[in-house]
Amino acid sequence: MSSGSLTPPSSAALTPEKIVQEVRDLPASPKVLPKLRKLLDDGNSSMDEIVGLIRIEPGIAARLLQVANSAYFSNGAKCSAVDEAVGRVGYAQVFEMVMHAVAAQVLVRPLSTYNLESDTLWRHSVVGGLAAEMLATLTGECRETAYTLGLLHQIGMVAVDGWVLRNNPTLGLTFRPFPKEYTQSERALLGFTHADVGALLLRRWDFPEEMCLALRYQYAPLEAGSATRLASLLYASKWLRSVVCRTEEETIPPLEASWLEPLQVDQARMEPLAEDVRARVAEMQDLMDLEG
Repeated sequence: MSSGSLTPPSSAALTPEKIVQEVRDLPASPKVLPKLRKLLDDGNSSMDEIVGLIRIEPGIAARLLQVANSAYFSNGAKCSAVDEAVGRVGYAQVFEMVMHAVAAQVLVRPLSTYNLESDTLWRHSVVGGLAAEMLATLTGECRETAYTLGLLHQIGMVAVDGWVLRNNPTLGLTFRPFPKEYTQSERALLGFTHADVGALLLRRWDFPEEMCLALRYQYAPLEAGSATRLASLLYASKWLRSVVCRTEEETIPPLEASWLEPLQVDQARMEPLAEDVRARVAEMQDLMDLEG
């Protein structure tokens, strides 16, 4: 795929808002849906079993939290935890959402714009969530909020890819090692990054503003204002994700020390935590058949 000039479909400049306005759906993992549907069909399934599966599927988790934060269910109270959302929405609504996701499985596809296979994107999302959760335990942040943020940290890429496929399917974005990833190519060809788009998606779904800011500034956490600590947590979680998911050819540089200061951790503490995340991922292989 080439990385030629982007030509928007109209004279108006392309913006994150325009991409978010055109979002039609989120992909749902075919690995999770059959198991989740079986649990929901079984009246003897426990809440923990259902929540355990929803928490590792970004599409369903995002859709569930969106519904839970709607005016109908929220009663003015924001929700960022999957188990709270399940309790708030109820099994019947969750079941309907899963059925919709099953019908939308045709939308499960690689992110061609980013040259990412669907399994790779899914694995990065799950490992990012687990890394954020474990780091939150260490630093005293809310574990559920951190997990949700880590799980959805690349959600903007899904929207960008969908827009590009509809409007300029020859466009390709170039990857650079952590911490830059696709941001240089995105800024050059789009004028913004998937983090900007992802933050708007979370805001559109009525996520807490702190989470929106943390996702937006995941590549510059010290600029996140009141969400600096959570943005730093996401930045550090992505480093852990990169270490756990890297190929033999990849070299992951150390974390920027100043970006870790809000968490009061340093590189020496992060190194063993990467092994803890790797062990946690291994524990989940039986549940979700993650590639080792």
